Amino acid sequence: MLDLYFVLTPQFMLLDLAGPAEAFQIAALHGAQYRLNLVSPLTELTSSVGLKQHQLAPLPTPIPAGATVILIGAQNSLVNLKNAESKQVVTWLRQHFDAQQHQLACVCSGTMLAAEAGLLDGRQCTTHHEIIDRLRQTAPLAHVHDDRLFVQDGPVATSAGICSGIDLALHLIEQDAGPLIAQSVAREMVVWLRRSGQDPQLSPWLAHRNHLHPMVHKAQDLISRQVSERLTLAQIAEHVHTSSRNLARLFLQHCGITPHQYQLDIRLATARQLLLQPQLSIERIAEQAGFASTRDFRRVWQQQTGKLPSESR
Repeated sequence: MLDLYFVLTPQFMLLDLAGPAEAFQIAALHGAQYRLNLVSPLTELTSSVGLKQHQLAPLPTPIPAGATVILIGAQNSLVNLKNAESKQVVTWLRQHFDAQQHQLACVCSGTMLAAEAGLLDGRQCTTHHEIIDRLRQTAPLAHVHDDRLFVQDGPVATSAGICSGIDLALHLIEQDAGPLIAQSVAREMVVWLRRSGQDPQLSPWLAHRNHLHPMVHKAQDLISRQVSERLTLAQIAEHVHTSSRNLARLFLQHCGITPHQYQLDIRLATARQLLLQPQLSIERIAEQAGFASTRDFRRVWQQQTGKLPSESR
């Protein structure tokens, strides 16, 4: 079970909390091993919209090994992150957060608390565009990026805030629980799986999902679940109750690629993961990734990477 500690301070931004918390909670309903904890120096706080949060747990001391600490931003952070409670959080982070044992996620101005605690020194990071300059002044040893939805550097992740906290949560869910659960969460929340242009490309499981067409999503789910089966376009179309021609048309319209190319991308991504397991032979990897033969796998892999599979291990 992975403990998530959402750290709240006075006038915390409600959406900074609610967006990521809902994403993680939905992921738990889909099988992810998450346990959500709301913690604060105070047992009761008022949010940015006046909603009161009662029965908050104290800041954990020590922080359990393997836990993720999520720092939530505050309204008018220039003022509200200078109060005694925020200073107490900074002291707590300095004393108890260990990058070797814990993970840190910062939403919006919550990044400023990490900066005050010295946790961003030498790391790449970002925050809300209105306080980028203040972050640079507070953490002069950090590498601060503009115009990024989120940035991850080792165990420390920071986001631009508000709605981008959901993007960061989906990214962490994919890392912790896998792309299929991240897909399910995004679809249930009806949000795009989006990233900024400077971030690493989407994994193939999350790419081409920025649409709301249920039939195409169902076809993509089938391809993702049954990678090892060499499904034909006709079989996929039958599963979603349409014709092969119509499904191909819908894929191009809503995903921008053909069903075949999408299926190939998923196979290559699966093979890339399997290559990390040294006990698996190239023949076994080709089979599990759904390629027609080992020769076919080698040919496609070399076309895509310029290397043989064995050279990529």
